[in-house]
Amino acid sequence: MYNIDEIKEFIKVLEDSSLSVLEIQKEDGSKIYLEKAQPVQQIVNTVPAAAAPVATAAPAKEAAAPPAVSDSSKTIDAPIVGVFYAASAPGKTPFVSVGQKVKKGDVVCIIEAMKCMNEIQAEEDGEIAEILVNDGDLVEYGQPLFKIN
Repeated sequence: MYNIDEIKEFIKVLEDSSLSVLEIQKEDGSKIYLEKAQPVQQIVNTVPAAAAPVATAAPAKEAAAPPAVSDSSKTIDAPIVGVFYAASAPGKTPFVSVGQKVKKGDVVCIIEAMKCMNEIQAEEDGEIAEILVNDGDLVEYGQPLFKIN
């Protein structure tokens, strides 16, 4: 069994190295597996200079803000960091679509984290008003995935 100081040291070694995964096993059979999170790439769409209107600093801040959610709709948020999948396999029908009614406990998507597929379920009854992410997108903890009415 590992104590907290050993685990902290393993984390420090992983963070200070170029390794992306660290797996250690003791003689007693206890094992620890650590994996670095991959850096998130930010993609910015740019408009050609000729077509771009003159902008002030205020609109740029608005563009960086997360999508606004109306008071009448709620969101289904990502409970973990990972890759969002709308269907159970490529080419399969998505779990949900805009306008579809869902009940509490219905699977709405899958998030892959550390090679584990995690089914994400609706937390309440409602209707899917908007899908806020694309299939294959990397999502963060707490990021809104769906608007639900």
